Amino acid sequence: LDLDEIDRLSDRLRLFSRNRFSLFSFFDKDHIVKDGANVKENVLQILREDGVDTSTIAKIKLLTFPRVLGYIFNPVCFYYCFDPEGRPLCAVAEVTNTFHEQKPYVLRRLEDSGGFRLTTPKHFYVSPFFGLDLNFDFKLRLPTEHLEIHIDDRDGEDRVLITHLTGKRRPLTDSALIACAFKYPLLTLRVITAIHWHAFLLWMKRLPVHKKAANPDLH
Repeated sequence: LDLDEIDRLSDRLRLFSRNRFSLFSFFDKDHIVKDGANVKENVLQILREDGVDTSTIAKIKLLTFPRVLGYIFNPVCFYYCFDPEGRPLCAVAEVTNTFHEQKPYVLRRLEDSGGFRLTTPKHFYVSPFFGLDLNFDFKLRLPTEHLEIHIDDRDGEDRVLITHLTGKRRPLTDSALIACAFKYPLLTLRVITAIHWHAFLLWMKRLPVHKKAANPDLH
């Protein structure tokens, strides 16, 4: 989603709305709330707090799940920032845990590839089966017609969790939304259900559990 086009999409599409109920909907409050009036202003504030000069940012595009019949759970969203000529400048990964807490991570652009990369201490409670002292390793290719994202958990040089997301761009139309609703019914509810199901399987295997309250200084 181009953050400047969400209102126009809401007016044009029958099955998508902004800040009101629909089959698919986008709510600004589902994302990190700062002092801004909307999600774009809040993202710009996050970037400024990280030392980014936002005066050259002309466009921000967001990769996210919308609400489906009013329900949402986004494990991670990505904001891609561009200058007036369309050149990539930086990105923000917005991570959400099952307690609906959120934390942003700012990624700088790789000069040689046009993608984005960040390896940083996690310091955020995401899974009870991983400590908060691990590192996130984000690798994002610049989204064009295809999408490629990698997020690994690292313990020093060792990768202890490997995740990736790929996709192909499609036009956002009512017919595409209907097809998605039938192909992936209640998508966001399926995500949170799968997370808890796999957590149960790991618990049955007696993996060590890290309690959320054990490291309050690392949240």
